[in-house]
Amino acid sequence: MMRPHTTDEEGVSNLVEYMTISGILVVLLIIMTFAVNAIFMEGPSDRLAYHSFTDIGNGISTRIVDVYVLAPDNGSIVTAFDIPDDVAGKDYQVSLDVERHSSDQQVMVSRDNVRSEISIAGIGATMGVAGNTTGSGVNRITYDSRGV
Repeated sequence: MMRPHTTDEEGVSNLVEYMTISGILVVLLIIMTFAVNAIFMEGPSDRLAYHSFTDIGNGISTRIVDVYVLAPDNGSIVTAFDIPDDVAGKDYQVSLDVERHSSDQQVMVSRDNVRSEISIAGIGATMGVAGNTTGSGVNRITYDSRGV
């Protein structure tokens, strides 16, 4: 007995099945393209930035405490230091607590939605610290006994 020839309906059915599966796979590919960027690129970059910001904030806090320890009773002292120009290829901002004589002053290092706050250990109650900077160029910490 001979098998009947394939009908046009079977050909159309195979084409529709192929187009449906291909369409679903293209949609999944587009979704994965966006997910890969967020999961594998931005997440680790933000984590790296946070840890780098913590290191930078700790370094600045240590330098401020060192200046306080060396500060003369009458006079002034200036120290220059360098911090990285960028972190993970992007600029960042460093700011110090501008509220004078707060008991818990902090160094805040931030960019976009990544932020690290480090306390300035031990001098918050006795010395007001204020200012801000970026990573580019040489930065300075200045102490003047007159409070200027």
